[in-house]
Amino acid sequence: MKKVRCLITDDEPLARSLVKSYVQKIPTLNLLGECGSATETAEFLKNNEVDLIFLDIQMPDLSGMSLAKTIPSSTKVIFTTAFDQYAIEGYKVNAIGYLLKPISFDEFSETVSKAMVHFKEEVPEVQLRDEFIMIKADYKIYQIKLSEIKYIEGVKDYVKIHQEGEGKPLMPLMSMKFLEETLPSDRFMRVHRSYIVNLDQIKVIERNQILFDKVRINVSDNYKEQFNAFLEKRFG
Repeated sequence: MKKVRCLITDDEPLARSLVKSYVQKIPTLNLLGECGSATETAEFLKNNEVDLIFLDIQMPDLSGMSLAKTIPSSTKVIFTTAFDQYAIEGYKVNAIGYLLKPISFDEFSETVSKAMVHFKEEVPEVQLRDEFIMIKADYKIYQIKLSEIKYIEGVKDYVKIHQEGEGKPLMPLMSMKFLEETLPSDRFMRVHRSYIVNLDQIKVIERNQILFDKVRINVSDNYKEQFNAFLEKRFG
C-alpha cells in the first residue's frame, strides 16, 4: 500500500505534537505538515495533495466542521476533538474517523487501521502506446493522441482531459498523480495542483498564467521553478 499523505490541523500546539508523535509511529502515514487553523489548512490544500487530515473541530475563525464541508472528496478526514456532540455531524460530512481527546495511541492506531480501506490503490486502466494513450472510461476504450491533449484538469476523484477539436472533455476516474507519472515528462508538466499541461500546446503565457483560449491556468508557487526552467530552455 502506498503511504498516505496526511496533515495535522489543531490550534493547540500540544495536541498537534501528540498526534504528530502517533503519526510517526505508523509506517503507512507520511506527514506533510501541521496547521494551526482551518484557514491555514485551506491555503495548504490549494498547493498540496493531501489524502488524510487529522482535524480539530473547535478552532478560532473557521471551525474544522466548516472546513470539512469544503474540501475535495478525495481528501478524507479524521476528527480529533474534545467534544463528543459533533460525532453525528462529523459523519454527515463523510468523516472516516472520530477521535475523542485525550487520544491514546491504541485508539489512534485502531482508527487509522480501519481508515486504510479508503486508500487502497486502484490502478486505472490506462496504457501508453507510442504517440497515443489508451483509457477505459464509461465502459468504452478511448485512444487519445498525445499531441492533441491541451491540458488536464483535476476535479475531485476524476480528471478532465481537454483535447484539441473536442468541445467536451473526457472524464475518467483517476488521480492527477497517476496521470502525471504516466505521461511523458518531457512533453507534459504539472503546473498546479489541479492542472497538467501539454508543453507543445502552449501558445500564450501572460503574467504567470498559461492561456488556452478563454481558460487561464495559474502556475502555482510549488511548480514555478520547474516551469521557469522549461521556459528558459524552450524560449531562452
